[in-house]
Amino acid sequence: MKNLMLIVFATLAACAGVPEGLQPVAGFDAKRYTGKWYEIARLDNRFERGLDQITAEYNLSEDGGLHVVNSGRNTATNRREYAYGKACFTGSPNTGSLKVSFFGPFYGGYHIIELDKADYHYAMISGSGGRDYLWILARSPNLNGTVLNFLTAKAKTLGFDTSKLIYPAQPEAE
Repeated sequence: MKNLMLIVFATLAACAGVPEGLQPVAGFDAKRYTGKWYEIARLDNRFERGLDQITAEYNLSEDGGLHVVNSGRNTATNRREYAYGKACFTGSPNTGSLKVSFFGPFYGGYHIIELDKADYHYAMISGSGGRDYLWILARSPNLNGTVLNFLTAKAKTLGFDTSKLIYPAQPEAE
């Protein structure tokens, strides 16, 4: 029984680990990261299927982590859906490596692997494990094509299958 518990805890801890060969950004500032981000591109995942106009909002929490509100418009019902979560740093708060939970004690990795450190205008995030999760976020619903090309090329170099990126519709202006 003791060995089984160790395996379960090790598996849960691995769910938030940084994929091999990726490096979370250093010099991260959670306060500057707070606010609203728009999803520009992503690899397919089950929890965002059928959604567009996807946003993520981050606010500082009292424990030093972040409160997370993800939302998107369900294209079938035209209604906005929300997911509420929390993010905790996996190490130093100056490194863009967090674990995020939307479902109680279960965490997934949230690793910022590229960030506009000057203005915090764009970010590229990977999940845990392998190269199955990738998001490109921006502070506005549209991202400059040159920047998007740079991020896509970097993702490809890092081993992500960028031919499978999804570019969800965003509102023209808010």
